[in-house]
Amino acid sequence: MTGAAAFFDLDKTIIAKSSTLAFTRHLFQAGFLTRRSLVKAGIAQMYYSMFGADHDQVERVRAELSELTKGWDRDEVIGLVEETVEETVSPLVYAEALAIIAEHHRAGRRVVVISSSPVEIVEPLCRHLGIDEVIGTRPEIKDGKYTGAIEFYAYGPGKAEAIRQLAESDNIDLSESFAYTDSATDLPMLETVGHPVAVNPDKALAAIAKSRDWQVLHFDRPVISPKRSGIDPKPVIAGSLIAGGVAALTVWAMKGRKG
Repeated sequence: MTGAAAFFDLDKTIIAKSSTLAFTRHLFQAGFLTRRSLVKAGIAQMYYSMFGADHDQVERVRAELSELTKGWDRDEVIGLVEETVEETVSPLVYAEALAIIAEHHRAGRRVVVISSSPVEIVEPLCRHLGIDEVIGTRPEIKDGKYTGAIEFYAYGPGKAEAIRQLAESDNIDLSESFAYTDSATDLPMLETVGHPVAVNPDKALAAIAKSRDWQVLHFDRPVISPKRSGIDPKPVIAGSLIAGGVAALTVWAMKGRKG
C-alpha cells in the first residue's frame, strides 16, 4: 500500500446525475412520493443535469428533501434502493470513472466515495460498482424512521473535514492522494489533497481549475452493467472507453441553449 487514497464525489463524477433524484420514480411507485413531488424532482433533475447546482440551490434541495423524508421508514428505503439499484444506476455510470477507479486500485490506493447524498442510497449504489468505502450524509433516525434532521452533512467543508479525519485515523498521506469532483462547492475537498482533479466541472470550478493549473477531465461514455451482460467487468470497462459517443448530449445541450 502506498498510504495514499483517491476520493471521488458521486453525482456527475461517477454517475451522470443526482443519485438521490435518480430513485424518485421508484420512490413514487412505492408510495413514498406524491405526483407533485415527482414532477418537482424531475424538474430539479433536468436543471441539475444541464446547469449543476450552486451552494444556495444545494441547501434548498437539502432542506426540502429533509422535510419530505420525515417519517419514512429507513429499512424500507434501503430495501427499495437495493432492489432497484442495478436498473437505476447502470445506464448512468461513466466508464471513464470506473477505469480510473480500477487504476487507483491497481496502484494500491484506497478508493473512497464521499457524497452529500444519504448513506442509504450511496452505500448500495457503490457496492453495486464494487466500491466498499463510502462517506455520505447521515440523516437522523429515531425508532427506525427519519426525523427530518441530519446528523452529518457530507457537503462543502464537511467533506474536507471527513477526509482529514479519515487520513488522521488511517495514516493516509493526503499530499499523495487524489480527489475528483464536478462542483466548485467541493473546493474544500479538492484543496485537502495533493492531486485535485476537476471532472465535468461547472463554470466556477472550471475557472478555478484553469487558474490553479489543475487537471480537468471530461467523462461522457456509459458502461455496460457486468451483472446484466454476464461479462467479466474488466473488458467491459476497457471496451466502454472506446465505444459510445456524445451525440445525444450535444443535441440536449443545443436544445437547452435554444430554450
